[in-house]
Amino acid sequence: MKKIDSIAIIGGGPAALFLIKHLISEQVFPDKLFIFEKSNRLGAGMPYSERGANIEHVANVSANELPELPETFLSYLQRKPDEDETHFMYQGNINAFKVMPRLLLGNYLEEQFNILLNQAIKLGITVKVYKETAVTDIRKKDDIFVIITESGEEIKCSKTIICTGHHWPKNHEEKVKGWYDSPYPPSKFTHSTNYPVAIRGTSLTAIDAVKTLARLNGSFTEKNNELIYTLKDTSENFSMTLFSKNSYLPALRFHSEGSPYSEGWIMSQEEIFEYKQNNGGFVDLDYIFERNFKKPLQKKNEKFYHEIKDLTIEQFVEKMLSIRNELDSFELFKAEYYEAKKSIERHQTIAWKETLSAFSYAINYPAKHFSAEDMLRMRKTLLPLISVIIASLPQSSYKEIIALYNAGIITLTSVDEQSYIQPDEKQGITYHYTDTSGNKKSEYFKLYIDAIGQQPIQFNEIPFEGLRSAGSISSGYLKFRDKNEAEVALKKGNDNILKLEPDYFYLRVNGLNINDNFQALDYYGEATDSLFIMSVPFIAGLNPDYSGLDFCDTAGKRIALALKQNSGEDQLVS
Repeated sequence: MKKIDSIAIIGGGPAALFLIKHLISEQVFPDKLFIFEKSNRLGAGMPYSERGANIEHVANVSANELPELPETFLSYLQRKPDEDETHFMYQGNINAFKVMPRLLLGNYLEEQFNILLNQAIKLGITVKVYKETAVTDIRKKDDIFVIITESGEEIKCSKTIICTGHHWPKNHEEKVKGWYDSPYPPSKFTHSTNYPVAIRGTSLTAIDAVKTLARLNGSFTEKNNELIYTLKDTSENFSMTLFSKNSYLPALRFHSEGSPYSEGWIMSQEEIFEYKQNNGGFVDLDYIFERNFKKPLQKKNEKFYHEIKDLTIEQFVEKMLSIRNELDSFELFKAEYYEAKKSIERHQTIAWKETLSAFSYAINYPAKHFSAEDMLRMRKTLLPLISVIIASLPQSSYKEIIALYNAGIITLTSVDEQSYIQPDEKQGITYHYTDTSGNKKSEYFKLYIDAIGQQPIQFNEIPFEGLRSAGSISSGYLKFRDKNEAEVALKKGNDNILKLEPDYFYLRVNGLNINDNFQALDYYGEATDSLFIMSVPFIAGLNPDYSGLDFCDTAGKRIALALKQNSGEDQLVS
């Protein structure tokens, strides 16, 4: 097997960390390894560094749920107890089931990155790290990639892996006073706001914004085991309104019986191929629902399984969301807290929620083999439920939200599909929507934060023009199984449907086209062998859900295995 000449990793966050872990474990040793990171840190990425967190922001995973790295988080903390600024460790004992501050987790990931780089160097790999270096373009000439940095430097390599992570473009921010396209970095909010604030969304991103603004305008204190929020004298008019199309607050963390995110949950490539051969060239969503949700649930909670075993996906989602639709969001929030609290105290999982989380992770891999109909169906029906359940909001964050609610500081407003935000000429925005009673509303806010979470990047927004113009990457598409359904959707004005004469219809999905090994597919649908993409915003259309570090771990392994298999075809860079 010929040794790979050189690999360039674009982005030095968690995705790159787990990729390097698997390059080493699978013995994929290039002569040269180039790492380009636009910040001054490796491993932490945006979520676990100052670019995405303050001290008050906590991760939604605990130490026992982290994928394997050279050193466990617990041993790291024992070795560096001064890293813990929030009493994660008490009298020498560490609670492995407790969530951790994101900045602390970032320090741990950075340390593991450095350990892995030292291992790579000892294995004879020449490692070149470019920190504070943004890559402005990637060009492909024959079988060679040219990485172009913002300083104009050009580095040649034979393999390129894009791991750029989160992407928060500024569309109105810095153009419209009082408009923020994301709550990141939280350091951009520096002053109290003695007026109402609008926050779009109820995701974990929105909770990040709430936690930041709450501390700028008041303080939390504990009294009789209850958290109390008190406004500053200078912020008596401060309040926050969350605007949401479904009015669902994120579900809370509960006890998990172990990491469900493993290869055992995922259809193998051989199983996918065989299933497609026998089922018209597609993997069916209903089959995945049976394989990765109902059957595992039967083992975990047979009573609940018998309640839902005969339900279709649509009927199951309706059943699960009916309670949320009937109850006040904050009252349901309180009820779910006590359910989750009991689960943690008794070390008993909530079977259907744990299984649904694992199911959402397992969907990623066969999703690119769905029909267009199943992808549309999944996004309309399943993802609204999944996005709520997998949020896994820590109990400490719940207590802060309820303290704000009890103080009359935070409210939740349901808006319709036609709602929109209009920038004000001087400052802020006007939120236009129709409420649940059918009344049209227009509310003005001096400060607005878009917090609906990470959005996918479309083909024309991919920052590497060289890859786009060369045809090395392409938009993601899925074929319709039934041309009649495609024609109906086309007549309804769905402009993401492409008709190829005479009878073939395709659905354009967000982001780029990739195969099961995360290889980019070119304009003709052929794999660009030496180009891999594991940047979530770039591939979100064909990876409808992803689970943070677990996703990075699984994707990194698949890429390493593909490189190992194909390394014999590598061409040396002169």
